[in-house]
Amino acid sequence: MKGQEMLGNRSSLSRFGGSLKTGLKDKLGILIGLIAMCVLLAIFTDSFATSRNIINVLRQMSVNAFLACGMTMVIILGGIDLSVGSVIAVSGCLCAGLITNNGLPSGLAILLAMGAGTLVGVFNGLVISRTTIPPFIVTLATMNIGRGFARVYTANKTIMVSDDLFGFIGTGYYGAIPAPVIYMIIAIAVVGCILAFTRFGRHIYAVGGNKQAAIYSGINAKNVTFTVYILAGLLASFAGIISASRTFSGQFNVGDGAEMDAIAAVILGGTSMTGGVGTLSGTVIGCFIIAVLNNGMNLLGIDSSWQYIVQGIVILIAVMIDFLKKRNQKF
Repeated sequence: MKGQEMLGNRSSLSRFGGSLKTGLKDKLGILIGLIAMCVLLAIFTDSFATSRNIINVLRQMSVNAFLACGMTMVIILGGIDLSVGSVIAVSGCLCAGLITNNGLPSGLAILLAMGAGTLVGVFNGLVISRTTIPPFIVTLATMNIGRGFARVYTANKTIMVSDDLFGFIGTGYYGAIPAPVIYMIIAIAVVGCILAFTRFGRHIYAVGGNKQAAIYSGINAKNVTFTVYILAGLLASFAGIISASRTFSGQFNVGDGAEMDAIAAVILGGTSMTGGVGTLSGTVIGCFIIAVLNNGMNLLGIDSSWQYIVQGIVILIAVMIDFLKKRNQKF
């Protein structure tokens, strides 16, 4: 039996190695695009290639990476989650309010705020998995509810926070590495392992690829869907804590449009909007592209209005690439 288990493990590792090589080939195009973008920005700006700016890019990327990790699982499942940007606002504002207005210890406030953000994921997962209402409609509703709650809770005002632990989460360092970057690496590692090495990860791909076939094979598609949306809510809630911590405040409008950056990163990374196909490594590259693009436009002094246009074009190009890939596979 032990010999068979060892052979099975070797076979699994061999298959993973083969899929990794194939994945790297598939991502060669976006990797080249990322490198080309970095080279051009290094040439046309004086500060892009500095260590200080690179650390800043990684710190800014961390919030989107948390959202994109959850969004990757959701989109592989064949769903969508438009509420994650609002979860950032809900968790950040609630945490700031509990510390400043209610005098709670920052550790407890962080846990309660993350719990509130996760509850949004619980609601999304419950409705989507137990009804036939499209995920787009459900999460669009919770997006508006969350955004409204943040406005009501803060009375449309910024809640300032003065707390060392709270501030450390978004602005602290572990050695020379910013704390948000460390948290981002941990989140990527955990979600990557879930997708690549666990039964639950395989079930996500199975449900996203063919839900009916997955059900016939004994997979509880409802529970898989429910759990994925909970994880997306949890990751988004921690992104909200990081975002609020970076500014030492809870702001009702923070995270506005963040869901679009997360979706763009996932699609740029090669995850199919139709479900069943995608890798977290591709999403990470997509996050780098979005972060470098935003940072580069700021360094070049491009007006924020034009930045929205550029981001929209990038999303459209990514979706078109996915469409063309699917069409070519049919023929």
